[in-house]
Amino acid sequence: MATSRGLEDVVAGTTALCLIDGKKGRLIYRGIDIHDMIGRASFEETAYLLWFGALPTRSQLDDLNRKLAAERRLPAEVQLLLQSVAKKSSPMAALRTAVSALAIYDPEAEDPSREANVRKAIRMTARVATIISDYHRFRNHQDPIAPDPSLGHAANFLYTLTGRIPDPSVAGMFDACLILHADHEFNASTFAARVTAATLSDAYSAVTSAIGALKGPLHGGPTSR
Repeated sequence: MATSRGLEDVVAGTTALCLIDGKKGRLIYRGIDIHDMIGRASFEETAYLLWFGALPTRSQLDDLNRKLAAERRLPAEVQLLLQSVAKKSSPMAALRTAVSALAIYDPEAEDPSREANVRKAIRMTARVATIISDYHRFRNHQDPIAPDPSLGHAANFLYTLTGRIPDPSVAGMFDACLILHADHEFNASTFAARVTAATLSDAYSAVTSAIGALKGPLHGGPTSR
């Protein structure tokens, strides 16, 4: 009887979110080719597409932008935790620990409803960027920088990382990078998150599982340290 390496050629589930065609060099989100997204849609629009199945209207995008900007600040306890581990942990270990800690300070952490999970997805998307920039600054003996609600997701991340408002072209390149990494089908971290979610655990536990898988050197580890 033939066996497969890992999950190679094993059907673990179906998804309408993403299709990767490596032979043709295609990445497709919800039926839209990535080449039609880059330069025409923002990361925020891409996130909306993946979450809700269609690109947002202007009012829907404005609403999402407001919600993301409002959720960027970390709970003070999580920021202190990051400060305490910044000089003794790897970036991925710090990210895994901080995302797990976010659940403690989210009153909706145990609410499994679709509406609550959407709100948690928005919070985590906004706050993961802050976790990374705060960790980087703590590790380099710098104070964290408060998010700027007037900036988009990519530009704000670069601002809180460096302390400088990024050139629009640089922010645009990073925004394109975020779009390219928004979803990669059934990779190891996606599978780990789905296994955890399938036990009816909470969203923070599922994402923490995903980060744990991403930390491994056979997945994202070598490029995420």
